[in-house]
Amino acid sequence: MKKGNNISRRTFLKSSAFAGALGAIGTGSATSILTSCSGGESGSANSANKPLKEPGSYYIPELPDKAADGKELRAGVIGCGGRGSGAAWNFLNAANGVTITALADVFKERVDGLADQLKKDRNIDIPAEKRFIGLDAYKQLIDSGDVDVVIVATPPVFRPVHFQYAVEKGKHCFLEKPICVDPVGYRTIMATAKQAKAKGLSVVTGTQRHHQRSYVASYQKIMEGMIGEITGGNVYWNQGMLWYRERQAGWNDCEYMIRDWVNWKWLSGDHIVEQHVHNIDVFTWFSGLKPVKAVAFGSRQRRITGDQYDNFSVDFTMENGIHLHSMCRQIDGCATNVSEFIQGTKGSWNSATMEIKDLAGNVIWKYDFEAEKQQYKQNDPYTLEHVNWINCIRGNKPIEQASETAVSNMAALMGRESAYTGAEVTWDAMTASTQDYTPKDLNLGKMDMSGFTVPVPGSGK
Repeated sequence: MKKGNNISRRTFLKSSAFAGALGAIGTGSATSILTSCSGGESGSANSANKPLKEPGSYYIPELPDKAADGKELRAGVIGCGGRGSGAAWNFLNAANGVTITALADVFKERVDGLADQLKKDRNIDIPAEKRFIGLDAYKQLIDSGDVDVVIVATPPVFRPVHFQYAVEKGKHCFLEKPICVDPVGYRTIMATAKQAKAKGLSVVTGTQRHHQRSYVASYQKIMEGMIGEITGGNVYWNQGMLWYRERQAGWNDCEYMIRDWVNWKWLSGDHIVEQHVHNIDVFTWFSGLKPVKAVAFGSRQRRITGDQYDNFSVDFTMENGIHLHSMCRQIDGCATNVSEFIQGTKGSWNSATMEIKDLAGNVIWKYDFEAEKQQYKQNDPYTLEHVNWINCIRGNKPIEQASETAVSNMAALMGRESAYTGAEVTWDAMTASTQDYTPKDLNLGKMDMSGFTVPVPGSGK
């Protein structure tokens, strides 16, 4: 892997998302975000504000340090790279009485690497017969009869099919985001989410802002009407160049691309989908709206490997006519910003400082990170999403987040396709599209790489 200025998504997220001045809480506290898995009372709204949604009509997760004790849960990890390994530790740290019993990945050294780490640090032994290798390893793991829940952290193109098979076999699922890279995958996710709900399965996705206490508290304040009706917003993920891998001798075409997956649009969906979906998701979550159309532009300026862009700018028109501006970039030496800003008729919210201001610019509410640190031992949203998932499984209060995440995922797809083509792209056209990024001949061997080219928008005249 090329080093130097390249940084991981997770490192940059941690250094950005928790930044901002710490101050006194205005009209609430961290404790106000804690209710039940089934979406209980959310706290009373300020009497001077008209709630956007009535208390109890929207979901507020329970976010204790650890999940409640209950039946033992055995997890299988599908995708043992950096995020899959991280999710494995998040799962183990989230509760007592949980363990990992099986691992699956395309590459043997990744399975063995995570198995060795689990043995060394947790004395968890993954026997050879529970280490599955290859493109069909996910089926072998799910069919092994030794897992209750699955953690899906493969490259995004594979996640819809893995989710579909896991639900078919009755497994609770954690899906890392994004959960699809094309419209065919989107429809698979939506159909599978319905099946999961019908079976009473719990599905949590890796949009960890939904389990980050500062975001949950902010969401609650906005639902209580503190900024009034939402009139628009801006969302950003601008950072330096992400990691990449140079091709090594002996790697065939497919192996090379999968090892360098984050730079290939068929595997990652491009970084507007793979990474910036977090920020788009915050707006669709807070507003409850989906985009009806998108007009975008983007380009490739400095990217070294792969076939995707390194910058996007999108104008989304939402269902009620308001606009969202989305911006993302992965280029060294440029201004960085990972945040969301939402404007309302009475004020605004900014995630960079986790505060709400009135129209005169006065701070009327601010999240108190110090109070959270004093009240809780576990403040990592990557772990808290597993805490909530386990609580919902053990408490028999199913949660289904895949269909909600699919909305923000589809918004990112709309922005990507508009930038690639230069055309206005609509929700209706994209959700009905036959676009399928999965190569027809996927066999971990030689591939026809002539089709993996950088998109050029417009007519070219």
